[in-house]
Amino acid sequence: MDTFDHILNWKLKRGSHPFPGKDGGTCINEAAIVAAGFPYQPVRAVETMPACFSRPICRLAMLLNDEADDAERQSLLPFVARLACADKAKVEWEREVYISQHLRRRMSFQHRLEVLEGALAVGRQADVVVTEEVRSRLDAVQKSAKASTSVADHLKFSKIKAWLVPTL
Repeated sequence: MDTFDHILNWKLKRGSHPFPGKDGGTCINEAAIVAAGFPYQPVRAVETMPACFSRPICRLAMLLNDEADDAERQSLLPFVARLACADKAKVEWEREVYISQHLRRRMSFQHRLEVLEGALAVGRQADVVVTEEVRSRLDAVQKSAKASTSVADHLKFSKIKAWLVPTL
């Protein structure tokens, strides 16, 4: 997975998107849905994601995606193929507890990535998807894009959410 971000021509962006542009232009959870082999769908809340995705992990990934600057956000690409790891209710609760115990205010983005990595180590791991398969799925979505870049469907909502949600 170390080469994952180097082989994809995909750009993660803040917020939910009606459909990606030719640049990729989705949040991490939208990219993860495509990487897992599902049809593209905008993600405004993690509860709308397919059942095979861990809600606590996807919620943390969404937080990191939306709070990161553009350069930091791209470091989430290696996690795209790892979010489809839902487990039993007890394990999902353990992940939630792990995240709440380790995520603190004023942590650097790198430390928050380490919390994501730690949460992913709890319970079932995502099925290994061959990097080429992930690339072909994401490429197919990019090729079907009509616009050159993706635009968030609720840009105003994303800004208001950013003002109201405390920075961790």
